[in-house]
Amino acid sequence: MYINSGYLNNSRTDFKDNSTPLVVGSCGTYRLKTRPKLPTYWQKGRRDYQILYVANGKTHFWFDGKEEIVSAGHMVLYKPEEIQKYVYYLEDNPEVFWIHFTGSDVKNILAYHGISLDEHVFYCGVLPDYKALFRKIIQELQLCRYGYEDYIASLFNDILLLVDRQQHEQKKATGNVQEQIERAAAYFNENYNTKISIDDYAESLHISTNWFIHNFKQYAGMSPAQYILSLRMVNAQSLLERTTYNIKEISEIVGYENPLYFSRVFKKEIGKSPAQYRKEAAFLAKTI
Repeated sequence: MYINSGYLNNSRTDFKDNSTPLVVGSCGTYRLKTRPKLPTYWQKGRRDYQILYVANGKTHFWFDGKEEIVSAGHMVLYKPEEIQKYVYYLEDNPEVFWIHFTGSDVKNILAYHGISLDEHVFYCGVLPDYKALFRKIIQELQLCRYGYEDYIASLFNDILLLVDRQQHEQKKATGNVQEQIERAAAYFNENYNTKISIDDYAESLHISTNWFIHNFKQYAGMSPAQYILSLRMVNAQSLLERTTYNIKEISEIVGYENPLYFSRVFKKEIGKSPAQYRKEAAFLAKTI
C-alpha cells in the first residue's frame, strides 16, 4: 500500500478552529498495491470536515446504512460528527486523496463553490491539477515552511474553484459526451506512460478525431495531448521529489524513451531541468 500524508504542526489529533475562515488540518493519499482492502470506520465521526477525492478506480461508501459506489471524478464530503464508513478494495484499483479542514466560514466557502452540505457525493471531474494541488498541500504540511498555513488554505481554495468550474462545465455537456470524456480521462490516467494515439482512440469510439479533441478541450479545459503531458509532468515531479530513481529511469516510467527529450520537455513545462528541480526540492527539505 502506498500512503503519503502531512499534518498541521505534525499533530494527528482532529480539532475545531474558528480563529480564521479556513484551516487545513491534514491531507494525504492512499493507493493499494497488494493489500486486498482498506476499511475505515469512525462511529462518532470527527470534529472537522473531510473531503475525499477519488482520482482513480472506485470506492465503497456507506451513508445511512446504504452502500454507494463512488467512481473516479467524484468527491465525498463528511461534516463534523458524521459517521464515516468506507472501504477501498484492491480489485477496484482505487487512488484516493483526502483532506481535513475546519474554520469559521467553512459552510459559506463550500456553498460559494456549489458544494451542498446536504449531499455526500458530488461531481468534480478527473483533472491532473487535483493531484498536483493535493500533493503540494501534503508537501507543505510536511515541510512546515514559513506561512504554510495560509498557503495550504489557498491551495485548497484552488481545488474548490476547480470543482466549481467542472460542475459548471458538466451542466453544459450532454450525458453521452460527458460519459465519453470521463472514460477517456480515466483511460489516459491509466495509460499516460504508454504511446497513446488520439486518432486511434477516437477511431475506437467510432467518432471523429476533431470532434473528440474539441469536446475534450471544452470539457477538461485542455486538449487530450495537453492532458497526457500534464499527467506525465505531475508524476515526474512526484518521482523526482520522493524517489532515488535517476533521470533515465524516471523518463521511462512516465513514458519517454529518450531521457534528453524528456529533460527538454520537463524544462519547457516546469521552468527548470529535472536535475535542478530535484536539487532544489532536496535543499528545501534539508533546510527545514
